[in-house]
Amino acid sequence: MAITAAMVKELREMSGAGMMDCKKALTATDGDMDKAIEFLREKGLATAQKKAGRIAAEGIVMVKVSEDGKKAVAVEVNAETDFVAKNEKFQGYVAQVAEQAMDTTAADVEAFLAEPWKFNTEETVAEELAHQIATIGENMNIRRFQQVKEDNGFIASYTHMGGKIGVLVDVETDVINDAVREMAKNVAMQAAALKPLYTNESEVDPSYIEHEKEILTAAAKNEKPDANDKIITGMVMGRIKKELKEICLMDQVYVKAEDGKQSVSKYVEEVAKANSAKIVIKGFVRFETGEGIEKKEENFAEEVAKQMAGN
Repeated sequence: MAITAAMVKELREMSGAGMMDCKKALTATDGDMDKAIEFLREKGLATAQKKAGRIAAEGIVMVKVSEDGKKAVAVEVNAETDFVAKNEKFQGYVAQVAEQAMDTTAADVEAFLAEPWKFNTEETVAEELAHQIATIGENMNIRRFQQVKEDNGFIASYTHMGGKIGVLVDVETDVINDAVREMAKNVAMQAAALKPLYTNESEVDPSYIEHEKEILTAAAKNEKPDANDKIITGMVMGRIKKELKEICLMDQVYVKAEDGKQSVSKYVEEVAKANSAKIVIKGFVRFETGEGIEKKEENFAEEVAKQMAGN
């Protein structure tokens, strides 16, 4: 039976499911509307779409490292409430998402969602997500993932507050022992606590520095209108250097430094020297749950007033 646009539109209005899902359901059921709805419900797609408008800003970040430490992944999966984020079923599902992401070749989440689900290859990652939404009863979202590989060393990981923050640190080293592993864990904890944006200055976009120079130059001239260009330049460069020490992981003051001055890079050098090792922190990944997602503010009193007014 030929599936028409009108049929797809009708099923979409009845179920709330997406157009492509509706077309797929109608094709699979030879145009039978009732069976198509059952098809969508079985897949969890009808229920999932109805929940899609809800904001999912809670959830967890999970990190997974291979047994040999050469490969790792960080994933963030969101849900609507912290209650669900702490649920064992939800956490078990996120662990499966992390396992899928360890071996994915997808470049982005869209491609990742289209992949066959490794725990049931008859459905896609997106279809399993829809099924989980229907089962758990909240809108959920696989927000992001990032793989890290290191053949000449290992990857350290750290999870904070049960998955609120997850960090991976890429360590290139010719010596791997308990002391070096402890150093790497400490660096991961540093990244979790102090929220660096870059590993070191070399990663900072020159256009960012130029933009900061413009802003800081204007600010310095307002502070000292009679100062000459040399003084203004000195003020600006000093402030940029201070800013870079705050946003670059290796330039930050190491949080466990006894003197309160030692940088992370000096701490790594110290450990390397003590263990006759060559160590380079090549990069890091830091995911924080709900970072940048605007959370909906609920006003219960206002909602009740609207309902009483018949809105």
